[in-house]
Amino acid sequence: GSKLIYTSPAGAFFTYLKVAFIASLFATCPYTFYQAWAFIAPGLYREEKRALLPLALCSSLFFVGGAAFCFFLVFPLAFKFFMGFATDTIVPMISVEEYLSFALKLLIAFGLVFEMPLFSFFLSRFGLLTPSFMRRTRGYAILLIFVVAAILTPPDVISQILMAVPMMVLYEVSIYVSKMAYREKESDKQKEEKP
Repeated sequence: GSKLIYTSPAGAFFTYLKVAFIASLFATCPYTFYQAWAFIAPGLYREEKRALLPLALCSSLFFVGGAAFCFFLVFPLAFKFFMGFATDTIVPMISVEEYLSFALKLLIAFGLVFEMPLFSFFLSRFGLLTPSFMRRTRGYAILLIFVVAAILTPPDVISQILMAVPMMVLYEVSIYVSKMAYREKESDKQKEEKP
C-alpha cells in the first residue's frame, strides 16, 4: 500500500527509461543470444558446439531462475523487513530511483549466484577444480558463502540467509557437476592417449 516518490524533476522519466532498457534486454535476449551464437559457431569444432550450446542455454535458465527466486521470495521479505521500521514519527518515503536500484542489485546478485554450477563445470573441465577439492574445502566454502551473501544482500539477516541457503545447495550440486565434468575430461584424455 505504499507509494513511491521522485525527488528530482526528471527522476520518474529516467526511471521509466531504465525500466524500458532492462525490459528490452530481457525481451531481446533470445535474439541477441542467437546473433552471438551465429558469430561464434563457424569458428568452433563440432564437439565445442555440442558442449557450448546446452551450457549457454542453462546459463540463461539459471540466471532467470535466480532472479525469479529473488523477485518472488526474497524481495518481498526484505522489503517487508525494512518497512517494519516505520512508525508514526518515522514514515518511509522511498524514491522510485532508490527502489529500482535496490531491486536491480538484488535481482542481478541472485541471478549471478545461481550460475555457480556452470562455473564449477568450466573450472573442472579446465582442470582448475576437482570434486575432491570441493568436498575437502566444504567448511571454508560455507563460510565464504555467508560472507558473500552478507556483501551482496541488504544488511538484514533474512535476505542473507535466503541467499546463503540456495548457495549451499548450489555448492552441493556443483560438486556433482564438477564430478561429471572431471570424468568427461579424464575420458577425453584417455581417448587422446590411445593410438
